[in-house]
Amino acid sequence: MLEDKNPQRTSLEQLGEFGLIEHLTKNFSPVQPSTVKAVGDDAAVMDYTDQQTVVTTDLLVEGVHFDLSYAPLKHLGYKSVVVNVSDVCAMNATPTQITVSIAVSNRFPLEALEELYEGIALACRHYKVDLVGGDTTSSNKGLLIAVTALGVAPKEAITYRNEAGSNDLLVVSGDLGGAYLGLQVLEREKAVFQVNPNNQPDLTPYTYIVERQLKPEARIDIPVLLKELGVKPTSMIDISDGLSSEILHLCKNSKVGCNLYEDKIPLDPQVISTSEEFELNSTTVALSGGEDYELLFTIAQEDYDKIKGNPHLTVIGHMTEEREGAHLITRANTKIPLEARGWNALKKE
Repeated sequence: MLEDKNPQRTSLEQLGEFGLIEHLTKNFSPVQPSTVKAVGDDAAVMDYTDQQTVVTTDLLVEGVHFDLSYAPLKHLGYKSVVVNVSDVCAMNATPTQITVSIAVSNRFPLEALEELYEGIALACRHYKVDLVGGDTTSSNKGLLIAVTALGVAPKEAITYRNEAGSNDLLVVSGDLGGAYLGLQVLEREKAVFQVNPNNQPDLTPYTYIVERQLKPEARIDIPVLLKELGVKPTSMIDISDGLSSEILHLCKNSKVGCNLYEDKIPLDPQVISTSEEFELNSTTVALSGGEDYELLFTIAQEDYDKIKGNPHLTVIGHMTEEREGAHLITRANTKIPLEARGWNALKKE
């Protein structure tokens, strides 16, 4: 598709803060019965009747969490909702509302923010969540996006990180490592482009993993599936920082150990082939990559028959006594201590 040589650029100053919020949110219509009052007042009003409410928030910062040289604004808006919806799903709850706050520098015209909010609106429709508030302000550091998500669940359904038992099975949804490798492909093509701007990248061989990075999906289907199967997870977390980090979170919070089996880790063929291309170990990619937004959870052994053979779920290990520690059992049947080598938001460069 040819780009417009002279795209329209409307300065944000022309609208002002309240005019900007009104403009960006005018096409959002509430669909949740619990939304009493959405955007347009001093605060939103929700009524969840007899359910418990879960709240989560994430901050995405340009240059730290995303690079606009290859992350389209529409995809970024969608992803900013996904990372929060995923946390709600990790509580075994149903997402219902979000708030979105942005800080933007003066290099962003109105049309850029419309694109960002188009992605946010797409995610709201897909996950059936209402945009009920937020804020806008100026930034001298680029773009910052803060999303807060709310969700609901019956008290007995909410799943925490601290109730895994020492004999529970460790289960994961989907496959792992794709998002990290998608990022490696995008970074490589960016470097090539900087050397030769006439070189247009062909990402066709990497469609799946690039999409896993730029437009991930929250596993909103998994809590529904588990309920249908009659399975209540004993603990659960989403995979944002890498499999090993998330396993160690469950172990620490539940005071248990874990044996993770290397040959059970689900990998897409594109993950395996791209790992070889980059001379990376696919197991290491799955353990430390992060941003897959799959759900990792534990179940009681007696629930195994209920999930056995389900294409969305893979048993990858089992929990042990705390004193045994957390280990990877390799294909060669050696035992290696698990280490948290995934994403660290506060790590110094």
